[in-house]
Amino acid sequence: MPTLPHLIKQNYLNNPRKIAIVLQQAGQDDLAISYEDLVNGSIRYARAYARAQLCPGEVVILILQHGTDLIFSFWGAILYGVIPSIMPFLTEKLSPERYRADLTALLSVTVPAAIVTTPELEPEIPGGAVRLVLLTNQISEAETPNLDQFADLERNPEEIALLQHSSGTTGLQKGVALSHRAILNQLTAYRQALGLRQEDVIISWLPLYHDMGLIAGFLMPVLNANTLVLMSPFDWVRAPYKLLQAISRYHGTLAWLPNFAYNFCAQKIRERDMAGIDLSTLRILTNCSEPVRWESHRRFFERFGPYGLREEALNCSYAMAENVFGVTQTPPGTLPKVDEIDREAYLKDRVAREPLERKASLKMMSSGRVLPNTRIRILNETGNDLPDRVIGEIALQSDCMLTGYYHRPDATEKALRDGWYLTGDYGYCLNGEVFVAGRKKDMIIVGGKNVYPQDLESLAYEVPGIHAGRAVAFGVDDENSGTEEVVIVAEVDTNDAAERQEIGDALRRHITQNSAVALRYAYIVDKKWILKTSSGKTARAANKEKFLRELADAV
Repeated sequence: MPTLPHLIKQNYLNNPRKIAIVLQQAGQDDLAISYEDLVNGSIRYARAYARAQLCPGEVVILILQHGTDLIFSFWGAILYGVIPSIMPFLTEKLSPERYRADLTALLSVTVPAAIVTTPELEPEIPGGAVRLVLLTNQISEAETPNLDQFADLERNPEEIALLQHSSGTTGLQKGVALSHRAILNQLTAYRQALGLRQEDVIISWLPLYHDMGLIAGFLMPVLNANTLVLMSPFDWVRAPYKLLQAISRYHGTLAWLPNFAYNFCAQKIRERDMAGIDLSTLRILTNCSEPVRWESHRRFFERFGPYGLREEALNCSYAMAENVFGVTQTPPGTLPKVDEIDREAYLKDRVAREPLERKASLKMMSSGRVLPNTRIRILNETGNDLPDRVIGEIALQSDCMLTGYYHRPDATEKALRDGWYLTGDYGYCLNGEVFVAGRKKDMIIVGGKNVYPQDLESLAYEVPGIHAGRAVAFGVDDENSGTEEVVIVAEVDTNDAAERQEIGDALRRHITQNSAVALRYAYIVDKKWILKTSSGKTARAANKEKFLRELADAV
């Protein structure tokens, strides 16, 4: 079986001048990187790893900004045989104290042999936590590529190829160890599900420390010899229209977005930024969130349909690092299935029943059908299978599952049951389609009832003055009642106290009338109050901590 370095070598030998990556950086001309350039730059890092006496199989942490050093240090590690793991770079969006704490926790568990970073970030590396710090400005230039120096490119497919670290809010300790075999099995199945073609051009702004960006927006195109147009996630956040401009300019055919990005683009991209943009080449734009939202897809299509975007291009996928990436995918050329269900039965009984006449309903959008190499089950609390339309925990089994959580046998054992991976996500099946409801760990228990915060947030977005993606729900312990009370924090545009009071009152009424929750705590805040994870998801635990701190300060 081939391995990752074998495929890089093959693409280089087949067509060294083919453009592998078009790198976009703010304020600079686009940089075209051929496979010859990619191998040359990567060997420069591979030689540096060899000079540093790193051993194949040791872990190397990459903490670098978007650019050539990040690309070359990663593929250099793959060629040399050390195990790369990309971590977020410290930016103004991240708390330095939390960043250092998370990094310290990561290093204590992973015990990497080296960290590759820039001189300005070197002071953030905890002293004594790592054997070696390699600085990008000390990496010497390579001569003409010579892959013969690395005679052991044919590695054991069962060897760990890379680590993907969790992007959550409770530290970054869980490194998902993935073998060459698992990665290539995933890419084979996912290419089949996408109907990936040799002429496809993939456009990505996604961070490479997250599975969506690393696998779909980096490994797959580079290993499959598809041209990749790669921009910085920070450039995209500042100017989201650049993604659409790149699709238009390079005739992009595939891209991936988390659900919040659909709302963000629809809200933030102005008409003047769309001049001359043509989205007609885009055949698959995949929403990879849990859950995906029908309303977000409608908003995105209504905004950008006039620019050639075809509705059937808007697909969905359920994905996770523990399966390398994809678990499900909407079949290309089809619309995601939408299941309209009774709201009360869903929120109170956790059953996706068909709607009753004159009763409130919800539109649930499918994350697609299971990949050909993957099986899923929906389980109840005792591990028994549930029928269609009954919500339970999603479990999966495939030939591309994680080897384990790196140096965390306890976490690995907890996540696996009889060869099945317990995802921690709730959902249901219907006619072969998978509908994802939300995360098990986020669930709020109110008077014995299970309440998913995503459901309450969706209701919050129906309240005038509260925009999609700008509310977060969580539970706080109530000592008097002995259960949890729900808190919903909502960002609003207005600073007028009376208007804020009116929005808060409307939020309490709407949640109380349309769910199993009698909402007392509606906390109305300014824009940019809500904290996000490094992957752009709402950081529930961190927002809960922030709310409790502000509540204590007020008291």
